[in-house]
Amino acid sequence: MARTEKPGSEAAPKTRLRWWTELPLIVLVYACYSAGRLLVRGDVSDAVDHGLAILDVEKALFLNAEHPLNRLFTREPWIGVPADFWYASLHYLVTPAVLVWLFRSRAVRYRAARTWLMTSTFIGLIGFTLLPTCPPRLLDASYGFVDTMAQYSSYGWWGGAASAPRGMGGMTNQYAAMPSLHVGWALWCGVMLWRHGTRLSKVAAVVYPLGTTIVVMGTANHYFLDAVAGAAVMGVGLLLTPFVLRTAERVRTRLPARFAPAAATAPAASATASAPAVDGAGSANVSGGCQTSAGERFPRQREQRFGAGAEPDPAPTDAGDETPAPAR
Repeated sequence: MARTEKPGSEAAPKTRLRWWTELPLIVLVYACYSAGRLLVRGDVSDAVDHGLAILDVEKALFLNAEHPLNRLFTREPWIGVPADFWYASLHYLVTPAVLVWLFRSRAVRYRAARTWLMTSTFIGLIGFTLLPTCPPRLLDASYGFVDTMAQYSSYGWWGGAASAPRGMGGMTNQYAAMPSLHVGWALWCGVMLWRHGTRLSKVAAVVYPLGTTIVVMGTANHYFLDAVAGAAVMGVGLLLTPFVLRTAERVRTRLPARFAPAAATAPAASATASAPAVDGAGSANVSGGCQTSAGERFPRQREQRFGAGAEPDPAPTDAGDETPAPAR
């Protein structure tokens, strides 16, 4: 009879996950993302053209929510300052925290969740490469946007040039705005909290992605379509995750199998050559295939002077005082 499984049940991972292998992997992926985001800067004029084109599309579709939000954040510091902290800090804190939570309490689901996040991040890097985009805050002032990160820079740890730490604004690519991975990563966190968290976590699962979307527009760091593109990138990454997992599993199984036969054959051959032969009775044949015929003696071998069953007593009782005792 075919075995049925309960809906939603998942098989345990074939190999046990270790934090000392997961942490370097995540650090490596983020380092590649940061380096690629920094190196692929693009042309400034092209980035400005792409930003203005997005703004024109939004106005045509009546989706231009950036201007009213940015005016609100600029006029009300009690909204703008927390929003800048949100934009500059939370993606560094919440995303790793959700990863650690999944690793510790949802190990069965962690691998797929981690692969989804990493795949989408690399897709976002492709978007930065192909479509460098000037964010609203870097457009000419005539377009009506105010850089709240610069306006409230005295309140936070970031500098006036970017959301990077003070003095490090030149070490970031400020034209990597399309897609918004702030929104993409927040959406990933929301999905994880909604699917695997408690009832209270479901509230955060809705508030965090929605709040991030409002923040990235109100601080003039992204257009609304940037946020839409960030969500779309996460959707494509989700669709590609099963393929990436299968490919990684094939590589994990084929690489050891390719090198294992050569390593196993050499010890087996040497063991066969050095192991003593075993006859049919199960006794070891230490002659290595060289046997003596009946009646054949080794050189200088004495003739046996005792008949069968008449071997000398190893400890004779009639031995004299001068007779050496048998070795024990």
